[in-house]
Amino acid sequence: MSQKQHTTERAHLWVVGGGIAGMAAAAFAIRDAGLPGEHIHILEELDIEGGSLDGAGSPVHRAGYVTRGGRMLEEEAYQCVWDLFSTIPSRDDPGVSVRQEILDFNEKVRTHARARLIDGRHTVLDASDYGFSARDRADLSRLMATPEALLGSKRIDELFTGHFFTTNFWQMWRTTFAFQKWHSAAELRRYFLRFIQEFPRIHTLAGVRRTVYNQYDSMVVPLQRWLVAQGVDVRFGTRVLDADFTGTPATGRRATRLHVEDREGTHRIDLGPDDYAFLTLGSITADSTYGGDDTVPELIRDRRDQGWSLWENIARKADDFGRPMSFYGNVDEHKWESFTLTLHDDTLIRRIAATTGNEPGTGALMTWIDSGWHLSIVVPYQPHFPDMPENTFTLWGYGFEIDRDGDHVRKPMTRATGKEILTELVHQLGFEDILDRVLETTDVTTVMMPYASALFACRAPGDRPLVVPEGSRNFAFAGQFVEIPEDVVFTVEYSVHAAMLGVYTLFGVDRPIPPVYQGMKDPRVAARATRTLITGGARD
Repeated sequence: MSQKQHTTERAHLWVVGGGIAGMAAAAFAIRDAGLPGEHIHILEELDIEGGSLDGAGSPVHRAGYVTRGGRMLEEEAYQCVWDLFSTIPSRDDPGVSVRQEILDFNEKVRTHARARLIDGRHTVLDASDYGFSARDRADLSRLMATPEALLGSKRIDELFTGHFFTTNFWQMWRTTFAFQKWHSAAELRRYFLRFIQEFPRIHTLAGVRRTVYNQYDSMVVPLQRWLVAQGVDVRFGTRVLDADFTGTPATGRRATRLHVEDREGTHRIDLGPDDYAFLTLGSITADSTYGGDDTVPELIRDRRDQGWSLWENIARKADDFGRPMSFYGNVDEHKWESFTLTLHDDTLIRRIAATTGNEPGTGALMTWIDSGWHLSIVVPYQPHFPDMPENTFTLWGYGFEIDRDGDHVRKPMTRATGKEILTELVHQLGFEDILDRVLETTDVTTVMMPYASALFACRAPGDRPLVVPEGSRNFAFAGQFVEIPEDVVFTVEYSVHAAMLGVYTLFGVDRPIPPVYQGMKDPRVAARATRTLITGGARD
């Protein structure tokens, strides 16, 4: 028996955080590193796995549903995700992998948005006309050609003129990927390079890949079932408060202890010579609060649920463990409010389909570019939850300018009730004739998230730690606030990529990690993107 095999068989892996990053780390450790499932322990402070990749019953409506965010999957750029889920049986058919289920579903239900942008007169705009000026083209090309090190902590609006932010392209890009003009220019550059293949199809979002149900039921549930079947020890209601480390980057560093709080109180988990730790850092859904038809979700500013405290504590112990304050420090720049409609009648769904020409699941984000709250919605394929009763439907949306007054509800979205948000939406749609019916048959769940786009904060080198810090012998960091060169945050791919990188590095897995997809290295993709930039748009 080799030393590696002997160590692997004795090793225990302690995973802090049961989000998709932690779950993926556990799966890769079993599948590719050969750890016995019963040697893997997931410590999750909530009573459910999945983290921000959620979808559940509404906490404010007995018969309602909620998803806090909308996630985009994409064919070319999500290679680590597809690698993982190609070996995980799907929720409804154990003989089919999650990956194959997604392929089959998207072959049947194709995305091709026909109403991507809508103006204040309810007119669907020609979104294939991107609206670039010569200066916009030059600025965009210059950004992509500028090395990231030279961009530093610059904001996006430092690199473009005001005209760029009025273009159809920016309206689509910002709402598809959730960029504000004060966000990191370096991250926008990464996005342009990572998703250059979307340039010719951003107006239809034909490159989007969807799951059969919401991503919790279609991705988290199958993965959780597989992990439990392998014997993984999942401990809910367990919060890791701190971690201890010994050594230096030069001599080698080890995680030696986890400080834990659970239902029995506080205690510690000592890590032995064959133990490993994966620590998830930060949370974009920390301090989420919910509102209903007649209530408003609270905006929490003081990090009440301790979603950032572990990173804060360990960051004090080494200069290269990152700087969480760089990301959570400005709530007003990063807060979001989303809403989920649970419709007990198909009146609104059918009217949207008839108006846009998109049946549920075939459209994409619809954005009202002139609306005060800058509203966007998406109507998913129905049923979006596997247990939905007959004649029940959902749609999801969010506001991007939530401190501004609405056009029909004259108050900021942050102070609007669920029914008021629904009223504003129906007016933006121009469906006033069915307003009373829709209000009568719809449950609205709103969600306030103080840190939803915190990962796009302008950053400096060192603000995010490496997945495997220099000299680490037995620990790695995971989640959306680690540094993976060239890859992009705010994606499921980033979390899975970090998990794969950490497991393969620490356990010496002799298997290649899929490279970060860069479409400009493909002559055909590069040619299409360049043609789109030069001509200023795309035509179906």
